[in-house]
Order: sequence, then C-alpha cells, then structure tokens
Amino acid sequence: MHLYQLNITDMKKLWIIIIFLALKPLAYSQNKVIRFQQLFSDLHKKKSFNGNVLVAEKGKIIFEASYGLANETTKEKLNSQSKFMLASISKQFTAIAIVLLKKQGKLSYDDLMSKYIPELNFYKGITIRHLLTHTSGLRSYLEQMELHWDKTRFATNGDVIKTFVKHKPATLFKPNERWLYCNTGYVFLATIVERVAQQKLSEFLQQNIFKPLKMHNTLIYQSRYAPQKVGNHSKGYIYSQKLKKKILPDQRGKKFMMVYLDGVTGRVSSTARDMLKWDRALYTNQLISAQDKAFIFNSYKTHNGRQTNYGFGWNVDLHNKVYGKLVYHTGRWGGYLNYFGRHLQDDKTVILLQNNVTPQTKFPIIPVRKILYDLPLFKKVNVAERQLKKYVGTYQFKKGSETILYKEGKLQIKTNRRNNPYLLPIATHKFLVIGLRPETVYEFFLDKQHNVYKYRRTQVEAGTIREAIKIRK
Repeated sequence: MHLYQLNITDMKKLWIIIIFLALKPLAYSQNKVIRFQQLFSDLHKKKSFNGNVLVAEKGKIIFEASYGLANETTKEKLNSQSKFMLASISKQFTAIAIVLLKKQGKLSYDDLMSKYIPELNFYKGITIRHLLTHTSGLRSYLEQMELHWDKTRFATNGDVIKTFVKHKPATLFKPNERWLYCNTGYVFLATIVERVAQQKLSEFLQQNIFKPLKMHNTLIYQSRYAPQKVGNHSKGYIYSQKLKKKILPDQRGKKFMMVYLDGVTGRVSSTARDMLKWDRALYTNQLISAQDKAFIFNSYKTHNGRQTNYGFGWNVDLHNKVYGKLVYHTGRWGGYLNYFGRHLQDDKTVILLQNNVTPQTKFPIIPVRKILYDLPLFKKVNVAERQLKKYVGTYQFKKGSETILYKEGKLQIKTNRRNNPYLLPIATHKFLVIGLRPETVYEFFLDKQHNVYKYRRTQVEAGTIREAIKIRK
C-alpha cells in the first residue's frame, strides 16, 4: 500500500477532524449570539434598553435584534427597518461632506472659517480643520441660544450665526491650544457645506452619500421644523421627573431646547442596516480614498503635541491593547441614545440605536465589545459595608495621590467633578470603575494582619498598570 493511501478508519478520523474544524467557528459564533441574546434580553427586562442592535464581523451580521416600542402611544414595535435620529453620530456625515468638497477643489482644510462665513471674521485663526477636530475654542451654541434666543420660535443654523455675531461670545482658548468637544463647530461646518455647494446640506448628503450607497432609509429629518411623511421612524422619549414617566420632548413645551433647536440642520436619521452599508463603504474607495481616510481616522494633536483622540467626526482610539484601532461615535439628543463603533483592525462593527433615555437606560458598549471578542463579563458581587470601609483612605503613587471615599453606600474616587466615579465590586478585593474610560479595574491587597496596604489599577485597553501605597486611612 502506498504511503498516501488511507484505510477506512483513517478516513473516518480525517472526516471527523475536517467537520470539527468546519464547525468550530460556527460554535464560537453561536456562543456569541447566545451571550448577546442574554445581555440584551436582561437589559430590556430591566427597562434599560429599548432599541435596535446590530453586530457584524467582516460585514456579515452575526447578531441583530429589536427590543421594545417605536411608539408608546400606538404600541408599534421596533423592527429592523426602524429609523432613529442619530444625534452626534451625524457629525461624520457633515465631515465627509467637507472631505468631498475638498476633493472637488472647492475648499481646503486650512481655510479660515471666516472665508466662508465672513460674518464671523472677529474670530481669528479658526480653520475648517479646527472645526472638524473640536480644537476651535468656540463656545457651545446650545448655551448661547439658551441665553439669548426667543424660544417661541424655531432656530436655524443662520440664527445661530446671527446670535454669535450679535453677542460675540469670546472663545474659551486659542485655536488648537487644546481639545474641547464643540457642537458649534459642526453647525458652522454645515453652513460652509451649504454655501460652497450652493445647496442644502440634506440635498448634498442625499446626492453624494446616501443615494450612491443605497442608504434608502437615511435622511436629515426635522420632524418639528420641517414636518414630512417618514415611514417607520421611531419616537424619542425622555424622562419627566415631575410626571415620573416617559414623555416626548414636545410635552416639555416649545421653549424646551430639544424643540426650538429643531431647525438647526445636520441631524441625520437612519437604520442599523443602513449604517452597516455606511460601514462597508468606508472600507472601500467608492467615496473617499485611503489618503482621505488617513485624515478622517487620525488622532489630531494640539500645539503642545497632546493627542486629542479625535479625527474628522470620529473618536479615535489608535492603540487599544484589546481591540486594536477603534473608531467610534456616540449620539444623544431628543430621547435618542446611540453608538456606532468600527474595529478597523479586525473588521468588526457595533451599532446600538435607542429611543429611550431614562434613569434606567444603560449604554452597554463595553459588554458588547467583550462578547464580540469572547471575553468574560464582570458581574457585581455583594461585599459587606465593613469590608468596603477597609479600602477607604489616601494612596500615594509615583506622580501624586488619590483618595478613596465611602459615600452613599459605595466606594468612590474623590475628584473635582460633580459626580465621583464609583467602584463596583466584582470580587471581594476587586472593583470596576463606573464612569471612567478606558475600562479600569482596582485590586486591593491586604497584609498578614488583613490591613489594606496598596491597590493596583489596571487599564487593559490602554496597557497600563499603576500601583499606589496606602499612606493614611
């Protein structure tokens, strides 16, 4: 018998191995689906998630589901074609519009803002690039309109500009001196697009992005300012402390910010599936080139060389030790709470669209990422108050010190902020920091007398470990 000839037993073994190897990825995928189902079912039962979720790997949907109602009055349920207002996720579309105009030779990233909005020429040195990357130093238009606008009338982008011209609010810092998230910059960018393209932003986006990519369920939708018939659009609900229930923003009255600012253009509505089309297009050169993407998905630096971790309409995590290069954005406005994340290194996509923002609402970004990468989830454990108080004290590390407090039944990290991050127990001596990114875990160590003498802080995503010695109770 020749060496390459196999008997029946060997053939059976070979086929078993082939079948096992073929089914192994499927088993992993099914395990992820089960974990996603459990996560979102539990969240929905607790009234912590009302919306759509879509998770994909290399463009293939591995989990997609809808939870809850699109309309509380009609009891219409959410479905895979339900539209959600994207809020600040819309910034990436305005940014791409600028990129497309630059490709057409109609503007430059380093053009002064005042070249296109001469009414604002009293702001010196602010460029389109500064507006794109939140390094302009401009004050919040939300704050300015709340202070100065007649709230019985809808405000538009033009009205925002007129308000800034009239009151000339001083910048918070010089251009590119530091980074500060600024919605104002994107209102001004929308105006620049309209003036350069000589058409409405909504028309430009439809013509140059949504239509070519067959994003048929995506549009700029101003339901109050410019009502139109849009099928399958969910209602966004906020929580009324006074009424102790979910309400539409409109029930707060015309003078509510989310109502009177509906005329400010730029907020895109879309579906999870359309956003997946957008994700796939960004891996191609159909709209933008590799050179364009190098600008868009780059973390810009301020004058002092500090990374901003922000590109053109995207948060950028360049060196995540767990997830590789990650670009993402969140959006919250008018009862909508959304997340769109792209794991560029591994081609994974996460889309979370919610139409409820209440005290119970959760934003399960970290657990979704962990399930996507087959990582374990942290679970809360009960630790006695007496044990928790042992961790209270001041801890000294190389460049400073930090104080751990016990307040309102929780361990908290003392900060200058209104709300301190608190420590969620995931083991007797191990805690997850809630309200801090990247994911941060504190582990406390006891000596032979069972006294706490140090902690170790680990940020796996950033690849950092810090130890601190307890210097006083």
